[in-house]
Amino acid sequence: MRIKLFITSLFMLLALAKNALAGEIRLIFCGSATNDLYLLLEKENLPLKRFNTPEEGVKAAAKGDALIIVADGYPATRVNISPALLQTAQSKKLKIYIEYPAAIPGLDLTGDTLHTQLERGVVTSTVFGDRLKPMSILGINDCYAIPVKVKDPLIILAKVAGLDKAEYGIDDVPQYPLLFTQGNMMLATTKMTNFATGRYGPDDAWKTIWSYILTWMTGKKIDGFHSWPAYVVPMYSKDAVLPTTAKAVSIQKGVEWFSKGPFYIHPDWKDEWIKYQGDGTMPVAAPLSPGHANGNGLLGLLEGHASKIYYDGKQQYRYWLRADVQGEAAYALAAAGKYLNNADYQDRAKNLIDFVFSVSNLRAGERNNLKSPSYGLIGWSNTHPYVYYGDDNARAILGMLGASAYLGTDKWNQQIVECIIANFRTTGKNGFRSDRIEDKDLQKNGWKYYWDRDVVNPAPHFESWMWALYLWLYEKTGYQPLLDKAKTAIRITMQDYPDKWKWTNGIQQERARMVLPLAWLVRVEDTPEHRQWLDVIVQKILENQDASGAIREELGAGKGKFGRTASNKEYGLHEAPLIFTNGDQIADMLYTSNFAFFSLNEAAQATGNQQYKNAVNRLADFMTRIQVKSDKFKDLDGAWFRAFEYNRWEYWASNADAGWGAWGTLTGWTQSWIVATQVLTADQQNFWDLTKQSTVKENMAPVIKQLFSE
Repeated sequence: MRIKLFITSLFMLLALAKNALAGEIRLIFCGSATNDLYLLLEKENLPLKRFNTPEEGVKAAAKGDALIIVADGYPATRVNISPALLQTAQSKKLKIYIEYPAAIPGLDLTGDTLHTQLERGVVTSTVFGDRLKPMSILGINDCYAIPVKVKDPLIILAKVAGLDKAEYGIDDVPQYPLLFTQGNMMLATTKMTNFATGRYGPDDAWKTIWSYILTWMTGKKIDGFHSWPAYVVPMYSKDAVLPTTAKAVSIQKGVEWFSKGPFYIHPDWKDEWIKYQGDGTMPVAAPLSPGHANGNGLLGLLEGHASKIYYDGKQQYRYWLRADVQGEAAYALAAAGKYLNNADYQDRAKNLIDFVFSVSNLRAGERNNLKSPSYGLIGWSNTHPYVYYGDDNARAILGMLGASAYLGTDKWNQQIVECIIANFRTTGKNGFRSDRIEDKDLQKNGWKYYWDRDVVNPAPHFESWMWALYLWLYEKTGYQPLLDKAKTAIRITMQDYPDKWKWTNGIQQERARMVLPLAWLVRVEDTPEHRQWLDVIVQKILENQDASGAIREELGAGKGKFGRTASNKEYGLHEAPLIFTNGDQIADMLYTSNFAFFSLNEAAQATGNQQYKNAVNRLADFMTRIQVKSDKFKDLDGAWFRAFEYNRWEYWASNADAGWGAWGTLTGWTQSWIVATQVLTADQQNFWDLTKQSTVKENMAPVIKQLFSE
């Protein structure tokens, strides 16, 4: 009994000692109760007391407490702290964290506030340990910082190239201190406590930073946070058991996202859209304010989000109208409309296609003049209708074919066949068309010039899906030249793989784009050679498929158009990959995984290969898990970002791309192919069979006669 009493008393004394220790140093927080750090500390059950002002906090602080003063007015207003108040805090021997201060004795903080775009945080000290070594990169979106000169900062702000590390160092770039110590003060020149609202990343780095700061302030090891506030997260964790309704929910959220922007242009804000779009060179601006009405699709669908995240977590929009987006989104809407039995989605799908062919300038002017060599082509965008990308035309038309099948209509068959043949007659003798053709050249040269060209362009990103369309139309019509040119181009491209391939942002995306024509070539000519070609490409993709289903990005050798960023100076100036080095655990939903998802499903169904089917199922699972969930940012809820870091399981990558970076969304390329393929896989269906009953053959002979007449 005495032993039990002794043990009980000992535990009580230990508990009291622990509480006393916890009470020795309190965290005195001065700022809003909605501050990200305050919300974190509150959930961690640390000894914490909040006050609205620094004056109240300093007055209430006991000797040796830790004082946190945050910038509630960031970025418009710096934190004002009088020298007298600081002297009082010093007399109480407080450890102090102050961010975004207006003045600190001994420091010149009078310079204009810096507002940076491409700069990121870079660790310049060893204080954070092995988890965050010097040259580690931190995302601090839309950073406002106060310029100051200090020695030995812990973190600086700089424009550097790299994913997690400043690969070229920092000696050749301007450096702005972000975090440093001065006596018993830790000073930040920006709002470091804005990590959740401002969507800073990666999470593990910011956890390490705040663990260090809080440990420095309290003298106690504070680590391993039990919670971490975040307002934009994946739908499911990597290991969560998915509910049986997960895919249906993913489809519904994915297609409903089009309305959450809203991205359908409405007459009430058409003038606003025109202003933001400008000439299409840089059609970006702040997101639409709440209350903007949704259109019905007859004025088109915007492109989505740019990759710029504002300090308040909102994200810039891309106010551009592209033709491919309209056709692709029509496919997703029609697929979801059929799957979910939603007539509104189906009506919007019809309206988007009508917008392309009948309302917009995309098929107007020379493109609708039968005597013009441009007849039948679809313009790139409403600001650049005179530019013709074969790949953009291919994706627009594939989307319209899929939409037509789900809608059970042949309404647009004539325009669809005209577009395919218009591209075909501007395809050279080897089956290549080149990346793009401009109307002024086409008008000057005439279509036969392009038909007779001896061009070779082994660039699947730009060429291969038009070959897939030629194979699709051949199967429906038996028009032999379509098959012959497609086979010639595919053979040359496979003979040139991989060393002569002209890859865009990486070799992996080129493989993903090549799968579709190879799968459909097996459909029309199932030979050992054609299966072998397909398997060569698919196996290389699957070598890079993670157990989670993610497909890892990969840079190629030699012929890349936009490889890894070559220097700090080049960061953010042009298109770029999401990775810096092969092996970086990043998946790309704009250029690779989205198209691989659709194409691998076609390959699996064309061949019956179980390995392919398993890969498709893993990829479908991955897409379901990483879809964006956000209660705070409704215009993001249900989207897929371009980038996903599947080891950390968060939205993180190199944001070097000038137009479509890591956090960009796209109503067409990304969203539509994922949603539509989710429907296909849910129905155990494929595009080839879905469109089997197309009646385009009825339109073929007249179109051939019209477009190939001298």
